[in-house]
Amino acid sequence: MMPQELKMISEQMKCCPVDNTFKIIGKKFTIHILRNITMLNQNRFNQFLESIEGINPKTLSVRLKEMEKSELINRKVFNETPIRIEYSVTEKGKALKPIIMQMAAFSMKYCSCEVFKDGKPRTVEQVFGKK
Repeated sequence: MMPQELKMISEQMKCCPVDNTFKIIGKKFTIHILRNITMLNQNRFNQFLESIEGINPKTLSVRLKEMEKSELINRKVFNETPIRIEYSVTEKGKALKPIIMQMAAFSMKYCSCEVFKDGKPRTVEQVFGKK
């Protein structure tokens, strides 16, 4: 693209698309919840609470409500005793999975000393299997 075309496109934008995505997924623990739903198939409050280091029930509850409002996840209440609530990822939320996978791939390749006990880099396929 020529500089003039880029200028015309940027004049049509209300905000930076990268900043906008970060506003949606950039709050603490949001990306962890999405990771657990999309990659670990978790769908219950207590599963998230037990597997996301450092999260507390209040913060988890707030994040789940925000994610539901942003249409990243759905909340389904089952009329049982005791009541059961399950969360599922929406199509919009599923669209973020490649971003999560790229984040993982980046760290597994360039930050392997922090990620793996043996410090050796790995690919996404080696860790998570074929896509």
